[in-house]
Amino acid sequence: MIRLKDVRWVYQGTETPVLDGLDLHVRRGETVVVCGPSGSGKSSALRVMNGLIPHFHEGTLDGEVRVDGEAITDLAQIGRVTGTVLQHPRRQFFTDAVDTELAFALENAGTEPQRIRDRVGEVTADLGLARLTGRLQRLSGGQQQRVACAAAITHGPPVLLLDEPTSNLSAEGIADLTATLRHLRERGATLVIAEHRLHYLRELADRIVVLHDGRVAREWARAEFAGLTDAMLRAEGLRSLDAPERTGVAPAFGHGPSIGPKGTRPPEADGAGVLLQGIRCAFRGRPVIDIAEAHLPAGAITAVTGPNGAGKTTLARILAGLQRHGGQVLLDGSPLSRSRRQRESAIVMQDVQRQLFTDSVDAELRLGATPEHADQAARVLADLDLDAFGDRHPLSLSGGQQQRLVVATARLSGRRVVIFDEPSSGVDRRHLQSMTRTMRDVAGAGAVVVLISHDADLLDLAADLELRLRPVRNSQGQR
Repeated sequence: MIRLKDVRWVYQGTETPVLDGLDLHVRRGETVVVCGPSGSGKSSALRVMNGLIPHFHEGTLDGEVRVDGEAITDLAQIGRVTGTVLQHPRRQFFTDAVDTELAFALENAGTEPQRIRDRVGEVTADLGLARLTGRLQRLSGGQQQRVACAAAITHGPPVLLLDEPTSNLSAEGIADLTATLRHLRERGATLVIAEHRLHYLRELADRIVVLHDGRVAREWARAEFAGLTDAMLRAEGLRSLDAPERTGVAPAFGHGPSIGPKGTRPPEADGAGVLLQGIRCAFRGRPVIDIAEAHLPAGAITAVTGPNGAGKTTLARILAGLQRHGGQVLLDGSPLSRSRRQRESAIVMQDVQRQLFTDSVDAELRLGATPEHADQAARVLADLDLDAFGDRHPLSLSGGQQQRLVVATARLSGRRVVIFDEPSSGVDRRHLQSMTRTMRDVAGAGAVVVLISHDADLLDLAADLELRLRPVRNSQGQR
């Protein structure tokens, strides 16, 4: 179904190949997981398969690429036989509403209108999307991810390519995605999944392919994969095969309709940190977040958790002064206006490409670093394994490397409130640890550190306290 033979790809503006002699054959109906350390070429391999390389991304491509027996010369044809789910679904949306996004590929192909309506209804029912209505930008990152998965399969492509599809999903969302992939697999779809989180794939994958430096370094069949020890996975830079089990984390103080049942611990006596009072936010009359009171202490990492759509990213935007709301935010007992919060806070967004502004890694660090923190740049880059990329353009880095770069800029910002919103997308096992060290350095300097994440591996490493959010119900009792 997919055949890559001696594929070499170099992005424009760089000299180092991202893919360097990649040979890979994916058979019809096979489910193949592509894994490996950050920067090993996983996303680029998928871009070759769906034709984005070389038709969208600029660079030099050598070798042979065939999808469904055809060379990748016609992007429209490849679009008919493949569906793609990107790490950050916002980048692949063409419309601003759920139903029109699901219909887009079929409309593009000239499908009869009634057939489009029927098919959109089928997919909406199959994937439980009936509650996700309205504008896409109003949905949470995890909800957008679910819509992207639905849009990728609505036109019925025989090949589905997924790049870190669980990056923004809760445990419930991962279970839903797993069921969808199993359903597609049983119907004969060919699945290629680039992932760091492997636990949900151990019963789905027919074959696991490990990339290093843009070529295949290791392959395992499903039975071999299931028998790997944790030490063997660690040696390859891969995460555990076991679903993470969250250990007990002390609850942060908080109460109100948005706060889960664990948020009952009183704040520290000195009150240092952020205090939220009467925080309310609604979109078009629909309540998104409602916190009577909550405390995020200085010098600690407070994990904000909860299901997709519970308001976690909205809370991050409130803390950073990017979102209008009711109530007030206090820092060390003093009220902070939205404009002051923008000066006092740093945020690592889910889609970090929106935060890259310069033409080199070194320039990106200098842009946000305070003078007193600038001399720490070399150490921070080395700890995050970015010291070899100082002259590289940030957009030429892999997704995981970009994520770590923005984490580094937050570390050097010297801000009092630092927010990490799903920072582990595209991040491998080793770099989870270095990212945790960076967050602990920030907290150790006295900052309020807020970690928003569904990644249980990262939460187990980093969280000191947990503030669990839940969806707010409206006056009719609906979420």
